[in-house]
Amino acid sequence: MREEVGKLSETVTRFWDAVRRGDVDGAFAEVDESAEVHIPPAGVSGGKEEARAFFAETVTAFPDLLLAEKSSFTGADGTVVTQLKMEGTQAADYLGVINQEKHLDLDQAWMLGVGGGRITSIKGFWDQNILYRRLAVKRLDSVSII
Repeated sequence: MREEVGKLSETVTRFWDAVRRGDVDGAFAEVDESAEVHIPPAGVSGGKEEARAFFAETVTAFPDLLLAEKSSFTGADGTVVTQLKMEGTQAADYLGVINQEKHLDLDQAWMLGVGGGRITSIKGFWDQNILYRRLAVKRLDSVSII
């Protein structure tokens, strides 16, 4: 069992290491074609391509992206839960927010399901209000800037 858990977390580690390097193609080489994706704060739901587009937008908008792992554990069902702190300075529009070169630091929780050595599901969560505040959005009913 311990060896199997190690392989699950190795797959997830390769995924996050590639994202840290800005290598979206490398990260998504770990993701199964039939992966289910749900990232509610970003309004992303679908499959591998939707997740890839989200991560590509993220690494483009934050070229100095830092992802610091705060904690991680593997559940009995093959889900690796990781708490990350995402940091970076906005360099392009992101999730509808105009680029103002604001610094973002945001705690996130990710649940990546792993099976057969591949990531089979991706779920991501964070407080969208904090993201908007950090990027200087004035009103939440209409994404605009202060």
